[in-house]
Amino acid sequence: MTLALDGKIALVTGGAGGLGRAICEALAASGASVIIGYNNSVDAAQTLAGRLPRPDPNIHHAAMQAAVSDSSSLARLAADIEQRYGRCDIVVNCAGTTRFVPHDDLDGLSDALFDDILATNVRGPFAVVRAMRPLLQRAGEALVVNISSIAAVTAMGSNIAYCASKAAVDNMTKSLARALAPRIRVLSVSPGLSDTDFVKQMEKSWRDEQADRTPLKRLARPEEVAAAVVAAATHLTFTTGVVIPVDGGRPLQ
Repeated sequence: MTLALDGKIALVTGGAGGLGRAICEALAASGASVIIGYNNSVDAAQTLAGRLPRPDPNIHHAAMQAAVSDSSSLARLAADIEQRYGRCDIVVNCAGTTRFVPHDDLDGLSDALFDDILATNVRGPFAVVRAMRPLLQRAGEALVVNISSIAAVTAMGSNIAYCASKAAVDNMTKSLARALAPRIRVLSVSPGLSDTDFVKQMEKSWRDEQADRTPLKRLARPEEVAAAVVAAATHLTFTTGVVIPVDGGRPLQ
């Protein structure tokens, strides 16, 4: 049986995290060879690469290190991918960072934290696309998916800088889609609060409140976010420069 992404090469930055892991699993199950991009999570990334499904013997998964805020690191990653695979069909920018700071605590959002969030969440995806562009162009019909957040629209999230960073990602998605067409499509997948291991550590009362404020009365499952990424690669082939929400209708509240 031929799978939808049979023979495709996919890079997922932040691939060892909660959402990233689900995305890697979904892409692999659809037939892609998955490159798990990681910064510090070497053990988790290598373990994931070893257990991802391989429905075809020609599928080769790998864990590769790169810091998305370090362009020289990304250049090395691109060279490694070129040497091993020769091209890249799909890039998913899932690497990100944040920290909870109440929005009214302006002093708590230090310059260093603000800059770190923007460097990772905004400059990082751009730098990844810049580094991978030659490999994506070689693929012919390539796709970039930026993992955004409902915070880009609601301005409610872990801190003000994080919300601003995701709004910037959605805007950048449109600019890149225009700049890289027709050979590379670019879109955002924008989850609501997702039921990852990180979120499960929060107070149950808070998680229940967030679910209750969502019209579908639950949080997003990581697998549902991953399904949107796979859909962008397999079904939405005439779609670019848009934001695909996976938020249970939360902005309606």
